Amino acid sequence: MFPPTPPKGADPRMYFFLFLLTLGTTLGYQGWTLLYTNFAVESAHLSAADNGLVQSLREVPGLLGFLIIPILLVMKEHRVAAIAALATGLGTALTGFFPSLFPIILTTLLMSFGFHFFEAVNQSLLLQYFDLRTTPLVMGKLRGLAAGGSLAASVFVFSCSGFLPYTSMFLIVGALCALTGVWGLLLDPTNKDLPVQSKKMVFKRKYWLFYLLTLLLGARRQIFTVFALFLLVDHFAFSVHTVAILFMI
Repeated sequence: MFPPTPPKGADPRMYFFLFLLTLGTTLGYQGWTLLYTNFAVESAHLSAADNGLVQSLREVPGLLGFLIIPILLVMKEHRVAAIAALATGLGTALTGFFPSLFPIILTTLLMSFGFHFFEAVNQSLLLQYFDLRTTPLVMGKLRGLAAGGSLAASVFVFSCSGFLPYTSMFLIVGALCALTGVWGLLLDPTNKDLPVQSKKMVFKRKYWLFYLLTLLLGARRQIFTVFALFLLVDHFAFSVHTVAILFMI
């Protein structure tokens, strides 16, 4: 059944809203991740230093995640989530049309701002709309959906890389993501009866371990998806077909 039935007691409108936007942003981001390195090496002919610059700038939107707070003062969270999904899709879709360093930086920043801002708002909406009993269940379903979306993106690239150019593959996965963002803009899944959410940054010393693990998770991701993947493609000549297999596994 698509989408899966929400857990008992979960708000069905917000659940369905987050379900489709999670699927869309996962397809867009994972599609970009799968295609980018081979595209950068084979089409844009970026050096290791160029790739390092692009991937470093890709993390800037994550560091600027606190900017979501002033945005939420003038815009509803579900609107921000939909616009973020749209930005992720547009950044991904446009990447294949500009095989050179500076355009790639711009499209990467657009995609990254969308993805990171969606992740921030997604977590906020989860905690706001689902109680302590249903939040882990909804979160688990959405995590499973994200894994399924990543697998679907890998299967798509694996199946189409033999006959579709990078431009078309970026465009397809990006357009699917952008369409979910447009769809999200047409809906209002909010519940007016919920208490107004606090819109300020909170840091607590007792969460230091969580902060540290999050930092290490980011470092691990950079080592694997940036350095190791570029090495495999540039030095060992892994094709995008082989990269898709690697990500499927």
